[in-house]
Amino acid sequence: MLGKLSYIATILLPTQTKRPLLVALTLATTLVSAAWPRTPQFDNTALLTPQPTSFAQCPDFFASGRPPAISPQPKLRELCYEAFAVLHSGTTKTPVLVAQRLNRERIEDADEKRSNRFFADARLPSAERAELEDYRRSGYSRGHMAPAGDMPTPTAMAQSFSLANMVPQDAQHNGGAWAKIEQDTRHYIRRARGDVFVITGPVFSEDSPTIGASRVRVPAYLYKLVYDASTQRAWAHWQQNTQGETVRRPISYAELVKRTGIDFLPGIPVKP
Repeated sequence: MLGKLSYIATILLPTQTKRPLLVALTLATTLVSAAWPRTPQFDNTALLTPQPTSFAQCPDFFASGRPPAISPQPKLRELCYEAFAVLHSGTTKTPVLVAQRLNRERIEDADEKRSNRFFADARLPSAERAELEDYRRSGYSRGHMAPAGDMPTPTAMAQSFSLANMVPQDAQHNGGAWAKIEQDTRHYIRRARGDVFVITGPVFSEDSPTIGASRVRVPAYLYKLVYDASTQRAWAHWQQNTQGETVRRPISYAELVKRTGIDFLPGIPVKP
């Protein structure tokens, strides 16, 4: 409105009257703009920072710098983030696995406020990724594979809400047994003497359903592998992605490899 008044003043008023009136209107416009409430904007600067798309550029997330050995599959893409790495499948529109390197210092730094701003990673082709709309009214929650509770910085926290780090997860399981496993893993890492490598991912059945227009596959199982580099011991949590699932006794590393067909720690000694 004040801008329109300035325009009218320049057209209708005599020259000797224009200057003081325009100065007054300009000052009023500045004051109103400063006082007027603005719609909060999501600062996604951290998310727009280019991130590597090859595990060769983020080897620290893997024990001895060696990513898991997996049989060739179509539409696999490697994504590096600040605090985790994702092997993503453009077929299932979910991660195949998500890798983290954690230790006591990183866990103690992980007290960032949750951003809760989910987003589709633009580094993935639109035909190979999940979209926010896929999860709406699907009956499933957006289940983190690298937990938000592990993130040590605001940038890492924001990036953990990438849909490339999510699977469709039963909401009760996500907030129940799975949350307990995440908490127990953090408790262990706080007591560990050094780095602990954690790899998390989904396992699908032949008849796994899908959600949304993108046909994001719903996993039948979820696993979380924990490898303590200082003791060379490893174990894995294996959970059905269903309501009513409870925290079960971990399975061995060898059993996890057998069930998934993935060599998670290639060439790395693992004590039974």
